[in-house]
Amino acid sequence: MSIKPLVALDAAAVTRSIKRIAHEIAERNGGAQNLALIGIIRRGASLAARLAAELHSNGEKPGIPVGTLDISSYRDDGKGTPGDPRLLGRDIPFSLDGKRVVLVDDVLYTGRTVRAALEALADLGRAESIQLAVLVDRGERELPIRADYVGKNIEAPRGQRVYVRLAEVDGIDSVIIGNGK
Repeated sequence: MSIKPLVALDAAAVTRSIKRIAHEIAERNGGAQNLALIGIIRRGASLAARLAAELHSNGEKPGIPVGTLDISSYRDDGKGTPGDPRLLGRDIPFSLDGKRVVLVDDVLYTGRTVRAALEALADLGRAESIQLAVLVDRGERELPIRADYVGKNIEAPRGQRVYVRLAEVDGIDSVIIGNGK
């Protein structure tokens, strides 16, 4: 028997979450000076761009560096081994040295994606600090990793997945809990 998908966040709730996270980032860092946002491909990259735009609309200077990171070749779970055709690359056209980096992803679950991203970032430079922002934290970590900024904590039953849909990728903003897209 399949369980009916549950809408955990609608478009308005996604927007509110992004605004709140941007405000918390600015507050914690005393603004956006020396800040860089790195989004994990795919949806983390879209969220990083939205956070940069929101920081700017809240009075921060334009031009907050935003980059994208593909962690496929850094995974430890067999997904994304070297030569994987899904490798999408990275676009970080600035130095991470001395920057306060906010790593951005859509869902924090086991922590393995973030571990891979931290390893990839270490290969790219020596950041002053690395903070983590996620739209959804669903818990159940396998590694001791936590987010600094969370849009919403969601408990999903075992066997259920949390699907983040963003307009830039999926044509709509929502977060769905279910067993199929």
